[in-house]
Amino acid sequence: MRRLPVYGVQGKFTFRMLAMALFGQSIILSFFALVARGNAIADDRPGDASTLLWVGLGLAALSLLAAGLVRRPYGVTLGWLVQALTWASALLVPAMVGVALVFSALWVLLLVQGRKVDDLVAQREAEES
Repeated sequence: MRRLPVYGVQGKFTFRMLAMALFGQSIILSFFALVARGNAIADDRPGDASTLLWVGLGLAALSLLAAGLVRRPYGVTLGWLVQALTWASALLVPAMVGVALVFSALWVLLLVQGRKVDDLVAQREAEES
């Protein structure tokens, strides 16, 4: 079994699937920003509300940026950073543990299975030539 990549260019199928996962994650993270803001207002911390909103939206923007850059060698590294920061966001909104669990599992699954698909495609292309 090969190790999970932290840096490097991925195959065409893999980077497309990783980009879609990060795009979906960015949507959920933008909702997280709204929930974090709402929780702060409900807890009578209006000063924290705008800070939490911007931090959450910044994380969503980073996820969107990583989705666009995932075909570059450092794109996978940015994706891992988004996963780590999503786990860290659970300190602000505990429900984010579920989101982090789902998207981290999806991230790892796509890295593993995407490689297999890319290897099969390369093998078939080599057989056809």
